[in-house]
Amino acid sequence: MITSQNPTYTKNWLKLHKHYQSISVKSLKGLFDQNPDREQEFGFSLENLKVHFANNKIDQETIKLWQGLAEEMELSDAIEQLFQGEKINHTEERAVLHTALRSFENQGIKVDGLSVFPEVMAVRKKIKAFSGSVINGDWKGYTGKKITDVVNIGIGGSDLGPKMVVEALAHYQNHLKVHFISNIDGDALSLTLEKLNPETTLFIVVSKTFTTIETLTNANTCRTWFLENADKKSIAKHFVAVSANKKAVSEFGIQPDNIFPMWDWVGGRFSLWSSVGLSIALAVGYEKFEQLLKGAEAADKHFRHSPFSKNIPFMMAMLSVWHINFFGVVAEAVIPYYESLNELAAFLQQLFMESNGKSVDRGGNKVDYATGSVIFGATGTNAQHSFMQHIHQGTFIVPIDFIGFEKPYGNNKKQHVILMANFKAQAEALKTGKPASAVHLDMKFNGDNEKIEKLLPYKIFEGSRPSTSFIFNKLSVYNLGMLLALYEHKVFVQGVIWNINSFDQFGVELGKEIAKTLMSKR
Repeated sequence: MITSQNPTYTKNWLKLHKHYQSISVKSLKGLFDQNPDREQEFGFSLENLKVHFANNKIDQETIKLWQGLAEEMELSDAIEQLFQGEKINHTEERAVLHTALRSFENQGIKVDGLSVFPEVMAVRKKIKAFSGSVINGDWKGYTGKKITDVVNIGIGGSDLGPKMVVEALAHYQNHLKVHFISNIDGDALSLTLEKLNPETTLFIVVSKTFTTIETLTNANTCRTWFLENADKKSIAKHFVAVSANKKAVSEFGIQPDNIFPMWDWVGGRFSLWSSVGLSIALAVGYEKFEQLLKGAEAADKHFRHSPFSKNIPFMMAMLSVWHINFFGVVAEAVIPYYESLNELAAFLQQLFMESNGKSVDRGGNKVDYATGSVIFGATGTNAQHSFMQHIHQGTFIVPIDFIGFEKPYGNNKKQHVILMANFKAQAEALKTGKPASAVHLDMKFNGDNEKIEKLLPYKIFEGSRPSTSFIFNKLSVYNLGMLLALYEHKVFVQGVIWNINSFDQFGVELGKEIAKTLMSKR
């Protein structure tokens, strides 16, 4: 079990408070002026990924204190417990082994006496065989026609991760059309079903317990729709399940051979690497699904073996702790400059806010410090025309992760140049701002002398607003896997530093319980 202790009582937390008082009053521009090598000094890399942390109020003393805090909170030991399959989800007495799902090396990890690696490999083999048969047209519907559409029925982690990845990899998709049903909204479901032919549609019902009311209600509606055209025997050709509850799946009518297993040691929001990612394998093919896993595995190895002074997830997490607990930040934004990543913010909302939205520590004590922020975002340049006004000139600070790519997938290089120019311009504008003197000079140069007094205050940008830039060479399947795993490890580090359990989610239950009570009264 990970050691439980209040981080605010550690020596380095107190030192960070003192350090914050001195560095917070400095401007980012001033920090760059003092250190011409700042960009290089706070630039990190992993294969073709470059991460720039320089546009944040940090220096080498900051990082030194972060490392000291990590040592006091026994982070290195916690990382090993994560990878070795210890039951670090202590409230539910479960291991947390999403890293094992994308490992290609048998590390001898056991959970409750059973070796994990053979199980993982067996499921991968099943995903490969099944997805290949559907894509190749060998798997046919009840009238002998090939499958053309796939519908993933799930909610939360059974929907957000796969949906985000499938949409992100739109350029890599094959001929299958993949749809996602999550919300218990009959009208939305009807719109999806109207597009489908029961003879050529495959449904994937994703629910670990097979008791989730939204998923089962939607699945039963789809089953009823399907049986309007076919008999119950035909369900075997059109419904598969991802679940740990074989009995309930069988009662639904799905054949045992059509069940893809899940394990208690994988949380829903960390599960896209498992059979929950079946829709991903169907959309892009199993070989590319493996590339996604291998990209994540590269991030895992980097996180586990790199010293904290060179460790990207460590820096991401500690920077967030720095902003939230010392600068008083309440919201953080993620802006990918790539339209196909439009679902990334929604995925990260669950990853961070369901994981670390906790007010009780690992010892069962009420915390008296912040343990998270509101995560939101949109794609650039759309974000520039919605919420960036607040981030540039609003009354509270919102740190941003900018995510960009040096090359586009296709040949439209001209538009990509414009896209990345905006990417770089936003980070620069947030850093430097525009002082009154520069605004005054511009207005005078443009002949706006009469408006200077009136408009000057409105055109000033204070600057010194934090951001971090992530730049890959391109949006490949491998790179996407790496990016997502880096964010997962950021969540883990935050949880260790804040002394909370990032892997339970009791907060989602109360509303469900009340909803059941209300439904029983109708």
